[in-house]
Amino acid sequence: MSEPALELRNVSKYYGEFCAVNDLSLTVPRGCIYGFLGPNGAGKTTSLRMILDILRPSSGTISVLGSPSALAVRHRIGYLPEEKGLYKKMKAWAVIAYFAGLKGLSSGDARRRAFELLERYGLKDFAQAKTEALSKGMGQKVQVLASIAHDPELVILDEPFSGLDPVNQGVLEEIVTDLRARGRTVLFSTHVMAHAERLCDRLVIIGGGRRLFDGTMTEARRTLPHRVRLHTDDDPAPLRGVPGVTGLISDGPGAWQVELSEGADPQLVLRACFERAIRLRTFNAAEPSLHDVFMKLVGPSAREASFR
Repeated sequence: MSEPALELRNVSKYYGEFCAVNDLSLTVPRGCIYGFLGPNGAGKTTSLRMILDILRPSSGTISVLGSPSALAVRHRIGYLPEEKGLYKKMKAWAVIAYFAGLKGLSSGDARRRAFELLERYGLKDFAQAKTEALSKGMGQKVQVLASIAHDPELVILDEPFSGLDPVNQGVLEEIVTDLRARGRTVLFSTHVMAHAERLCDRLVIIGGGRRLFDGTMTEARRTLPHRVRLHTDDDPAPLRGVPGVTGLISDGPGAWQVELSEGADPQLVLRACFERAIRLRTFNAAEPSLHDVFMKLVGPSAREASFR
């Protein structure tokens, strides 16, 4: 079994008496897209800064590409910070080439790499534009490309989708999946579930600085009972007697969630509605979404964080 790209063991970070990250352990396999999820204030950015050796943990150990310090392997890492910014008077290609040069590429290779990336991801026509003339979305794409221009083995992106319109979000998702296709490892933090649901091979959810879940999307969905959502003006109480139904929860006027045991067939609920004259306005037997899982796990810790 190959060595993981990243491993945290019992990592904690205190600021005085405040615990920002509490006994966090996780393992990121090589060649995967790994989501780092949590509400604002959950400890995501603090964790990423400890991984990069920008901050030192109060306790615990971190291994990055086999090294106890990211600084020792920094040329093999790409990083996009949450606080983003560009040199306003530099041209787009020059920004990318500059950061590639800092990571060890020769000036000629850095320039070629910059133009190659700009063309591949739809910014060829803006290569000679000063970054101050770029839209926010284009500027953010330039920063992402600058973080991967040296072809790093591990790419760490802190809230990369923040503030992007749907088109630019799609381009960034393409960049991330291209990296995985080339065997690179991507760790990105977000509080937007849709991106994680589409992209991630594995994910960790944290809240209040603690790990709440670590696993695959399939495993995440299994943390919630399978549910059928329906709308009806009739009384759905007779559904309680349907085989496999374990609960009936009101979800607002006329809206109900029917909880099912593992392996239960949602079609039995639909059949029972017709047999028992329960008239339906909607019927949805979809699996629990990552948003559902997220809200169940982080709801309490998110509310606590908002009052700190």
